[in-house]
Amino acid sequence: MEKKEKLVLAIDFGTQSLRVSVVNQFGEIKAIIKSKYNEAYFSSEPGFAEQNPNYYWYELCDATYKLKEKHGDLLEKVIAMSVTTFRDSPVFLDKNYEPTRPMVLWLDQRQAALDKKLPLIRRLIFSVVGMAETVNLNMRRTPAIWVQENEKDVWEKTAYYVNISTFINYKLIGELIDSVANQTGHFPIHFKKGKWYGDNALKNIYRVPRTKLAKIVKQGTVMGVVSKEASKATGLPEGLKIIAAGTDKGSEAFGTGASRKDIASISYGTASAISVPNKKYIEPELFLPAYSAPIAGLYQMEVQIYRGYWMVGWFIKQFGARETLEAHIETLATEEVLNQKMLEIPPGAQGLVLQPYWGPGLKRPEARGAIVGFSDYHTRIHVYRAIIEGIAFGLKEGLVGIEKRQRKKVKEIRVSGGGSQSDAICQITADIFGVPVSRTQTYETATIGTALVTFYYLGIFDSLEAATKSMVHIEKTFKPNPENVKQYNKLYKDVYAKLYPKLKGIYKKLKYF
Repeated sequence: MEKKEKLVLAIDFGTQSLRVSVVNQFGEIKAIIKSKYNEAYFSSEPGFAEQNPNYYWYELCDATYKLKEKHGDLLEKVIAMSVTTFRDSPVFLDKNYEPTRPMVLWLDQRQAALDKKLPLIRRLIFSVVGMAETVNLNMRRTPAIWVQENEKDVWEKTAYYVNISTFINYKLIGELIDSVANQTGHFPIHFKKGKWYGDNALKNIYRVPRTKLAKIVKQGTVMGVVSKEASKATGLPEGLKIIAAGTDKGSEAFGTGASRKDIASISYGTASAISVPNKKYIEPELFLPAYSAPIAGLYQMEVQIYRGYWMVGWFIKQFGARETLEAHIETLATEEVLNQKMLEIPPGAQGLVLQPYWGPGLKRPEARGAIVGFSDYHTRIHVYRAIIEGIAFGLKEGLVGIEKRQRKKVKEIRVSGGGSQSDAICQITADIFGVPVSRTQTYETATIGTALVTFYYLGIFDSLEAATKSMVHIEKTFKPNPENVKQYNKLYKDVYAKLYPKLKGIYKKLKYF
């Protein structure tokens, strides 16, 4: 590794905010501009989550100009850049690369009616392998299919169906091009081979013809440079190299140092997820893909809880008025007040157990949320602790499956996302998983991960291990409490793990109400 300081630009589009950062090869953020969106998305109908894709471009232009004004000396020294964005958020473009309608964010809850069914032979195959319901849910959730059913004229005008990351690359470079690792979501991507599925492939259920998809390249590819037009719009140096990287969740994992198959990464964000990298392509659950990692040759086995720490916001909105007032008086976040009160409740919330399926997953399309074990002594804070524990139990269930499939136990967990900033939550995580849980030097793990990938592909480091050692630094480690581990293991095995099999039939009946 070179000792002389090198700088790269990392652009991180989150669901709620944008971060534009200058980072060095030692994992130090030398400058950062944060911009919280005035309107993260709008809803023309209940459950919809849409945005004008140019909104993100204008936010980027504003942030990069602020960076230039405040830290122009650093920006001049930047040698390359990479962009990471939130996933599964398609943009619809016409032949002139202009939006034909608002983009659909991953939070959107609309579902297609599936007026047109798959060919009989494919339906039979999916039925035989027990994936018919999962395939149907996946298709119903595909924005392209919804638009084909409900906005036929829009689909006819749509020449390109791309992720938001691809659109940003187009604005910067002038070409619809993207990393294979950015295609997580409702896109017909063959992750193992790193290319698009053919239009008639068995697993291509998304009904997007190849002609409407962008060019995808291997991670680490120099996709292009900042164009003259983009330089004028953003203030970024013309000709600056743009490196193909990966998604926000993938970048977060590498930004925490989870780059080996014995280290798992947990993202406690709006959607919560646990992932483990592996050199082999291993599906985390049968027929559900492993995603391409930001580093070529690695795949991320991931299990996601769609409504993860979104549930904390839901709880605060529905039941947290008192804590919100207390937080305002003490100038704290409401979550901090709740996390303090949660410590007064013993592990296991005195027998109150929550199953966190407020939004169904692909593997369990019929699942609903459930809280089991209420007694007269339970309070709102018991429910809050049950939410925190339930999310961790759900992720543990995912990790158990991953460990079985990769035939190797995880020895350590790295955490990121909003929930990771709480010591109480980190300790609960360590106790539920029974392994040390570590938090790194900064909350901006997606930024660090994106910068790490950029430096790695620039050849600044000899290996991924060297890059991780230089750029990721453990700030605090939470070791599992043996007594709590014993309590949680019993609760998980005797109660939590048995809830879904017992409730599955009831969940199926609830869909009619």
